[in-house]
Amino acid sequence: MLIVEDNEADVFLIREAIMAKKLPMSLHVVRDGEQAMRYFDEADGDVSMPCPSLVILDINLPRKQGSEVLKHMRQSRRCANALVIAVSTSDSGRDREQMTELGVNGYFRKPSEYAAFMKLGDVMQALLAGGTSENRE
Repeated sequence: MLIVEDNEADVFLIREAIMAKKLPMSLHVVRDGEQAMRYFDEADGDVSMPCPSLVILDINLPRKQGSEVLKHMRQSRRCANALVIAVSTSDSGRDREQMTELGVNGYFRKPSEYAAFMKLGDVMQALLAGGTSENRE
């Protein structure tokens, strides 16, 4: 799994949600959009580097926005088919529409309460099981 998130507290909560659901995943974290795009470029050039099965992608990132990262990933030779959950503190319909057009598989609005944030684990689990999921907390 690849986590593309610049907020350390949110990375911690994402890890907590994964552990709460006991999802067996190795995690790689990048802190901005440029790092994420470089990750996909490196995976395209090195077949020994694994592509993530799931990407947790913050929409508002430094250097490159989540939409640019998603567009770049969908053009990747090796990683284009990874599942993507867009995460954001915003509940903007425009953000959701844009990310859907670019091929996001799920959307999770980051809540302020810990218990509500843990529902991200349910979203990940459902998506990995072959469903689609969205959270409007």
